Amino acid sequence: MSRLSLAKPGKIVAVGLNYRSHADELGMPVPEEPILFLKPPSAMIGTGGAIILPPGAGRIDYEAELALVIGKQARLVPSGAAQDFILGYTCANDVTARELQQRDGQWTRAKSFDTFCPLGSWVETEPPSPDTRVELLLNGEVRQSAPIADMIFSPLELVAFITSVMTLEPGDVILTGTPPGIGELAPGDEAVVKIAGIGELVSKVRGGEFGE
Repeated sequence: MSRLSLAKPGKIVAVGLNYRSHADELGMPVPEEPILFLKPPSAMIGTGGAIILPPGAGRIDYEAELALVIGKQARLVPSGAAQDFILGYTCANDVTARELQQRDGQWTRAKSFDTFCPLGSWVETEPPSPDTRVELLLNGEVRQSAPIADMIFSPLELVAFITSVMTLEPGDVILTGTPPGIGELAPGDEAVVKIAGIGELVSKVRGGEFGE
């Protein structure tokens, strides 16, 4: 087991609706294939950074996630070999402008604002066990908590599926989906993504324009 520093990725590939309990929560069918979307590297902030709520964007939600960091170029990787291409694991928060997501009918704008991808604090090289829980604490209260075993598509299956679509490069990040319990952020909140054995990702929340 070792911890490595986290660099800015070339791309961030995210997966929607990947927990059975989250699909149940939303009353949606379990997807037959992973639902993919991209977040830009410019959305990334580290632990201790501030999530900025854009003016006029409406409701902004937290989404705690386990993130995979790719260690070497990966293309058409079978799931049985996928572990060899994973450098390690870290915490992520797939911050989402929920009203814009619904209004646009697709997810690019809602997922892409600056500060909408907290990642970190470091990369843990040891794979988590299936019973490891992905959690989010909002102002100290647990709002999300589910085991990795509740994923519809496992981390290794996601690597295989994504590399059947696109080449992943060293440092690229995969966000593996969020458990049930997503909710709204407000200025002054503290959102903590916690994954046992991997770490904690702390984000403060404030209103205003990025860079103020």
